[in-house]
Amino acid sequence: MNHDSSTTAGCPKHMVFGPCGGVRADGACELDAALPCPWVGDDGTEPVPVRPWPGASVGLREGLEGGLSAAGLLARAQRAPVVLTDLSVPSFDREALRSATEIIAPVSDAVLSGDIHHQPTFPPTYMAAELRAVGAHPWMTLTCRDRNRVVLEQELAGLAALGVEGVLCVTGDIRGPDVRPDATQVFDLDATRLCHLAATAGLAATVAITPSAPPRDARLRVLAGKQRAGATLAISNHVADPAELDAFLRDGREHGADLPVLGAVAVFTDEAAADSLLAFPGLAMDPARVAAVLESPDPVAAGIDAAVAEAEALLAVPGVVGVNLSGRASSAGHLEAAEVQAEIARRVRKVVR
Repeated sequence: MNHDSSTTAGCPKHMVFGPCGGVRADGACELDAALPCPWVGDDGTEPVPVRPWPGASVGLREGLEGGLSAAGLLARAQRAPVVLTDLSVPSFDREALRSATEIIAPVSDAVLSGDIHHQPTFPPTYMAAELRAVGAHPWMTLTCRDRNRVVLEQELAGLAALGVEGVLCVTGDIRGPDVRPDATQVFDLDATRLCHLAATAGLAATVAITPSAPPRDARLRVLAGKQRAGATLAISNHVADPAELDAFLRDGREHGADLPVLGAVAVFTDEAAADSLLAFPGLAMDPARVAAVLESPDPVAAGIDAAVAEAEALLAVPGVVGVNLSGRASSAGHLEAAEVQAEIARRVRKVVR
């Protein structure tokens, strides 16, 4: 069911139900700083109004009300804060995938496999099977950048058949002109419509929220539309201050969006790892915190301490049911990065359980 397939003029991602998460702070498109986002006006108005989800509300899938396994992320989140840890490994490296997962899986409620615009890797179904093979609870990311609607439906069916619980549904960061210029970018769907497909496939549809990116009011309505389309969980992008996420979620509830949320914890222990996070439009980090970690005599220990402190602050925000340990953690290698993530996860779980 495609619902409204008409896209917004001037949007290179063919967005339908509102702006993507890559809007720059000045309202420009992530692809081109000279291209204004069609949803952002110079005077704070909305040149293009956000479209409401036109179909019936999917709501929480049946299993969320009692049928989910006690080991499931969403079921655990109802009892205690959960930890979702990013998987950060080289592309197309099965041994690295397994070795890093073996470190982070035992201390994580789930492992999030991403889909990075400049780092293609194995298909989501293959990644999920590998994660399960080494004892991880996979949470998979699907983007609309490189897959048309049919392929997205195939991946969703495959993930559901494997017993994967949840999928992070995002439109996807667009590739710059220097990244695979020989390959087309699809964007048949956007995150809202992908979320609906995931929910109807029996998966826990997860969506991203970007409190720091304009236009703020439009994003609140987009989030409410995603919940109506079938979203059951939201993962926040990085914010410079947990108070910003708190205010966003409070306003979101007034718009009818009351999804449980995982707050993003910035995990970095060196300059390259910090820069890899700061390179993404739409997110924010506290510059004082970044400087304190990088200027410390022991940036690894300082980075771990800072991440644990941020996790505790985010978990104090009403509506936040867990954290996402997000970022490369370390540029020293995937095993070193996994060890940093695992130590943060252990300490966070010890604090909250």
